[in-house]
Amino acid sequence: MKAHRNATQTSLICTLLAALTLTLPGCSTFNSPPPAPQTTDNVDQIYRIGALDQLTVVVWRNPDLSSTITVRPDGRISLPLVENIVAAGRRPNDLSREIEQALAKYIREPVVTVVVNSFQGISSEQIRIVGEATRPQTVPFRQNVTLLDVMIQVGGLTDFADGNGAVLVRGAENGKQYSLRLKDLIKRGDISANVDMKPGDIIIVPQSWF
Repeated sequence: MKAHRNATQTSLICTLLAALTLTLPGCSTFNSPPPAPQTTDNVDQIYRIGALDQLTVVVWRNPDLSSTITVRPDGRISLPLVENIVAAGRRPNDLSREIEQALAKYIREPVVTVVVNSFQGISSEQIRIVGEATRPQTVPFRQNVTLLDVMIQVGGLTDFADGNGAVLVRGAENGKQYSLRLKDLIKRGDISANVDMKPGDIIIVPQSWF
């Protein structure tokens, strides 16, 4: 599973580099990809915990065993009486049940609730924005997030951005590329240029050469 995930991420990186190369001067043979679909078939997703997420673990009637912790970079957490449980990639409910099983050795019929306070999500589901965004960064995917939501979070476009030359690389579709109209959306308020995001999307904003 880990090897497959790494291979997928490597493939996306290669696609990203190829797309960036196509924005360089002299690449006049580049054919623009099709427009990104406005809506997606995203089904309701149950959030999966990622590294550096902050969790509150509540053990009912045992406040001394409850705590607020941050998932370590290795994806694990440690709690009173329970150490090195894998949290990354798990659903909060599934993690709650595992902690209950571990605590059952020490207390009778433990009831555990895991709440995600601040989230990053697993790496393969994060949305990445690179190039001429004001603050290029990685954004956690959340249900019903749109391109406009993402661009507001990164602060819009720089003065040097070719917003209507932006490209969406869709990881959920094996790196398929779509064109985006960020200038129309952000500068002109054209809501028809807004599109739904999917987990693993990469938004590439090239520099304008004119």
